[in-house]
Amino acid sequence: MASTAPHLSLRASDLTHPIVAGLISVIVNYGGTFVLVFQAAKVAGLSPELTASWVWSISIGVGVTGIFLSWVTREPIITAWSTPAAAFLVTALATTSYAEAIGAYLISAAAFVVLGLSGCFERVIRLIPPGIAAGLLAGILLQFGIGAFGSMSLDPVLAGLLILAYVVLKRFTARYAIVGILVLGLAYLLLQDRVDLAGLQLQLAQPVFTMPAFSLNALLSVALPLFLITLTGQYMPGMLVLRNDGFRTSANPIVAVTGLGSLVMASFGSHAFNVAAITAAICTGKEAHEDPSKRWVAGIAAGIFYILVGVFGVTLAAVFMAFPATFIATLAGLALLGTIGTSLALALTDVRTREASLITFLAAAANIKMLGIGGAFWGLLIGLLAYGILNGRLAPAPGTAPTASPPAHQKKAAG
Repeated sequence: MASTAPHLSLRASDLTHPIVAGLISVIVNYGGTFVLVFQAAKVAGLSPELTASWVWSISIGVGVTGIFLSWVTREPIITAWSTPAAAFLVTALATTSYAEAIGAYLISAAAFVVLGLSGCFERVIRLIPPGIAAGLLAGILLQFGIGAFGSMSLDPVLAGLLILAYVVLKRFTARYAIVGILVLGLAYLLLQDRVDLAGLQLQLAQPVFTMPAFSLNALLSVALPLFLITLTGQYMPGMLVLRNDGFRTSANPIVAVTGLGSLVMASFGSHAFNVAAITAAICTGKEAHEDPSKRWVAGIAAGIFYILVGVFGVTLAAVFMAFPATFIATLAGLALLGTIGTSLALALTDVRTREASLITFLAAAANIKMLGIGGAFWGLLIGLLAYGILNGRLAPAPGTAPTASPPAHQKKAAG
């Protein structure tokens, strides 16, 4: 994995937007999906100490790998825990012992290391036509855009305030729109006393090592589904997010590094972490910075915030989860509006692939769930089948434009 020359020309003004983008991605991750981890821990009957260790292991692991990959590649490589895998574990841990689950985590992580080192995943990514990739991303993100405005039904004052502020800021100072709604929203919640911080006590988390156990049942019922769900539900759309915004780092080192991190942290409770998809889009688009060469700072910032949460375990995670669901939904949707619009425009640009791209968009937006596999995989599969039937091939046609033009600063990183 090669890196570009270090960017030593960063000014203070270049840091604000990437740092805020990194913070928003972390807030959305903890506030939106982290409850699944607590649900899975409860189903497994884990003690508070083991639950805190789980929080510590995935937070520290995600933070360290994200910082490392972003620094080396000079691209905003946002890592996160596998959300679809956490949802799967809510059911799976009810019938699998915790020690066997740890063994399954290790096997799944080792498989990702092998996959990354083999180079196979990058070759698969390159076969996906640009319009299909853009349609998939737009479809995945659509529910978040709708959620921002759907919050009006649940909390009209808060959601309406954020939406109005976003439009006004976009009109007069577009660069500070996301920063503005974050600050305004937090101020409103604190003034309304809707975030209870009275009982907050910062306590250092202590990792707890669990000796893994291995069984054929855990291999087939936990490790294999965990690998497939994370591959199709996280790595595939996550890499397409990066490609959609013009970043070209090979998928191979990303898969290998995050797989190795998961392997190291598995015995402390981490089920899997990987390249992020939804929250990555907050940091890879122009909302993070107009200049793509400065967006890698968002990856560093997000990593630092994850580590801070991990150091204090469940405490800070609980703070993020204390934010109203409407605030998280509206914030995420507005932060992703630019990415949704750009992806839709790209998906529909080429007349030759427009229909297949539209089918991909709608299939992904439908969020089909079958055989325990999430909507991103089925949206991609349906889109590729439509593309192959309509165009007579599954690989991009010769001369087809790349998913997005790579930033001028960015050289293709080998891996």
